[in-house]
Amino acid sequence: MRSKLLTAGLVLALTAALGGVAAADARPGGRPKLTDPHPCPGQPGFTCSTLTVPFDHTGRRPGTLDLPVATSDNVTAPKGVLLFLTGGPGQGGVGTITRIATQRLPEVAKDYRIVMLDQRGTGAGALNCPGLQAQIGSSDIATPTRAAVTECARILGDTAPLYSTDQTVADFDRLRQALGVPKMVVDGVSYGSFTAARYAVAHPGNVSKVVLDSVLPHHASASDSLYLTGLTAEARVLRAACAVAPACGFDPAEDLAWVVRHRSVADGVKIFDAIVAYEFSDPTYRSPDAGDVIGALHAARTGSPDWLDQLVTGYTTEDVPPASFSSGLHAATLCADQRFPWGTSSTPIGLRQPLLSLTARALPASATWPYTTEVATQQGFIQGCLPWPVERVGSNPASKLPNVPVLLLNGDRDLSTPLEWAREEAGVAPQGKLVIVPGESHSIQNRERGHAGRDAVISFLK
Repeated sequence: MRSKLLTAGLVLALTAALGGVAAADARPGGRPKLTDPHPCPGQPGFTCSTLTVPFDHTGRRPGTLDLPVATSDNVTAPKGVLLFLTGGPGQGGVGTITRIATQRLPEVAKDYRIVMLDQRGTGAGALNCPGLQAQIGSSDIATPTRAAVTECARILGDTAPLYSTDQTVADFDRLRQALGVPKMVVDGVSYGSFTAARYAVAHPGNVSKVVLDSVLPHHASASDSLYLTGLTAEARVLRAACAVAPACGFDPAEDLAWVVRHRSVADGVKIFDAIVAYEFSDPTYRSPDAGDVIGALHAARTGSPDWLDQLVTGYTTEDVPPASFSSGLHAATLCADQRFPWGTSSTPIGLRQPLLSLTARALPASATWPYTTEVATQQGFIQGCLPWPVERVGSNPASKLPNVPVLLLNGDRDLSTPLEWAREEAGVAPQGKLVIVPGESHSIQNRERGHAGRDAVISFLK
């Protein structure tokens, strides 16, 4: 994302853009190349190509994967390469490069060569687990059936651990080599912030600056998989939204707590899922055009539940194709990467539920309020990985981020990656600067209504 291109790198990049590239060497120690360069369909000004990478960067399993890559055509950009990383895990990148570079960050695109890729298992090469895709779509929270989880595990078989973030991070460095640059700026949104930080930790000498937007801490913990921060953050966010003039005159967090405790656990999970999904339509949480979720909660508490029921139905389990968001890749990555009340994906399945139950009994009510412990343990993150097969575990670096400039961006109304997580990650960034964007929710660079967050990015990347 930054850093000056060396002369040799310029020659390689220009050669790639003109199509004079030899076949890629995808061996773990081989020299990577971008092959089959051609104009990106429907995206003028961008070249699409293929990066061939080892299926397993450790060399324990043979084979290769072909990852689609999109690059802007300004190969001599004065400030080098900016690798923009999408989220999920499960979202592709190639199809969105025009939106990011041309529509959302044109000021950055003047100085940097923007690069995006479909990370392994996403986009054109998306993993397809039909049961999970139908049941949870692009949701982190919706609870899948055990049958859908085990079907997906059967489809992936022993390849499932090869979709961990460790393998993806190794792909990023192969891409850097293929681009012929010694360093990049890495800029990641949501799960992309996780992979960007992990890349910086794994390859500190290969990054010049880092942008973390809508931050997921790079060190995973059991509290993250229980969504404790996200559950409790809803009280702060809904109260702040209610305090904006004209003030509501009631406590939306108390309304939410009451509703959750007067419905089933399954309904509590659906309400949690719906409110997180709702932020993408209305970061004020009060707009009549989007449904006014705060008003709907208050009406439900005072005896009129139909309004809330309609919102919950409308804002849960979006039906999306795997190429747009792969729920199979989402499950494979999270189950390999994350840490749970039972430990990791290497913990025997028979021990997981007892260990989860022990953790649940020890949680104070304050750890999940305005929700309940049962909602925390029944949401999809936990229930999706509880029956996942025993497998090789992804790494979990606890170290600080490298001593390079890091910009952290977060909306104070974000419920997908709450502001509390950004503060946590800022605490381990020696050169970190946290910019809080008031009144905005998730994905500042991609979805911010104003320009304050993007202005911070532009200033940081000068």
